[in-house]
Amino acid sequence: MKIILASSSVYRKELLSRLQIPFETKSPEVDESPLANEKPAALVERLAIKKAKAIASHEDNALVIGCDQVAVHDNVIVGKPRDHEHAVLQLKVASGKSITLYTGLVLINSRTSNLQSEVVPYNVVFKKLKHEQIENYLRKEKPYNCAGSVKSEGLGIALLERFDGEDPNTLIGLPLIRLIKMLEQEGVSII
Repeated sequence: MKIILASSSVYRKELLSRLQIPFETKSPEVDESPLANEKPAALVERLAIKKAKAIASHEDNALVIGCDQVAVHDNVIVGKPRDHEHAVLQLKVASGKSITLYTGLVLINSRTSNLQSEVVPYNVVFKKLKHEQIENYLRKEKPYNCAGSVKSEGLGIALLERFDGEDPNTLIGLPLIRLIKMLEQEGVSII
């Protein structure tokens, strides 16, 4: 049975590679717009399921992994900044505060239609940031494709005070501890 990561994220691909199991990646085409009044946890779970199902529907015998992630500041979803101006604003708002990342994780067995789904939270606490620190960081790292404007696996770690969560891989977008449990329930042994 092949394993497919339903994602175009290079970060998720790198994380899954750490498990040293053969897999392929396929990019699902899904509308990621939130529904009216949709809570962050519900949004990431729905999108992870949608992404996994989009790929699983074309596979006869595969385990398909779907993921989605959002960052939340003060109950507001924070997306990718896309440009310098928005990144500065995001980091000023996050300064000295905690954000929660919600990651939806889904594993679908396309042969049996068995679906496992979880939402994994992870908290990040930012240091009190000076404008000069924000500008220096953005000039060096350019994290414009990262939710919340912070790339913790790079220089962004210097902006952070601490993490609270069960699996640091969740921060980057793929909760490996939970994924391993899901794969084991489908008969895939990692070790």
